[in-house]
Amino acid sequence: MSANIVVVTGGFGTLGRAVAAAFTARGDKVARVDYAPAAPDDAAALDIGGTDITDPAAADAVVAKVTAALGAPNVLINIAGGFVWETLEDGGPATWERMFRINVLTAVTMTKAALPALKSAASAQIINIGANAAIKADGGMGSYTGSKSGVHRLTESLAAELKDTAITVNAILPSILDTPVNRKDIPDADFATWVKPEAVADVALFLASKAARAITGALIPVVRGG
Repeated sequence: MSANIVVVTGGFGTLGRAVAAAFTARGDKVARVDYAPAAPDDAAALDIGGTDITDPAAADAVVAKVTAALGAPNVLINIAGGFVWETLEDGGPATWERMFRINVLTAVTMTKAALPALKSAASAQIINIGANAAIKADGGMGSYTGSKSGVHRLTESLAAELKDTAITVNAILPSILDTPVNRKDIPDADFATWVKPEAVADVALFLASKAARAITGALIPVVRGG
C-alpha cells in the first residue's frame, strides 16, 4: 500500500502531535500546520507554522506547499481549535465569534482548499475533531459547544455533498482529553477517566484505513479513559 499524504491542522498541539506521530509511524507522509510559529519537535515530514488558516489564501498556500514537498494530500485531519469556559453574562459576541473562527472556520477553509486534491485521489478522507460536550451543552459552554456543533453539522453536510466521490467525511467526538493544559486547569480531576490523545489517534488511523471505507457522515464518541 502506498503512503498517504496527510495534513494535520493544529499539528503542533498535544493532540495534533499524537495524531501526526501515529500516521508517521504507519509510514505515511505527514504535514503539520499550526498558527504557532514553531513545533516543539521535528517529528513530521513537513511543518508549516505561523499560519492563520481562517484566511482562505493561507489555506490555499498550505495545500500548495504540501503538494510541492510531499505530493497531493489525500487525508485531511482538522484538529485546529480552541476552548473557553465563559457565561454569556460575563462574555458575549466576541467570544462566540472567536470560537467559531477557531473551531469551525479553520475546518471550512482548510477543507475547501484541499477539496481539489482530495477529489483527485483514488481514496480520500476528511476527519474532523468535534466534541462530546457539544451533544448537550452545559453552563458556560455555549460558545465552545456551539462552534463544535458547527463542526458536527459540517461533517454531516459535507458527507452528503461528497457521497458520490471517493471521499469519506467523519468526526471524532472526544470527551476531556488528557493533556498538560487540562491537567493544569482541572488539577483535582481523576485523570484516569480522561481520553488519551493516542486513543483519538487510533480512531483517526481507523477512519483513514480501508476498513472504514463504508463509513461516512459519522459522529464517533471517544469517551473512555485508560
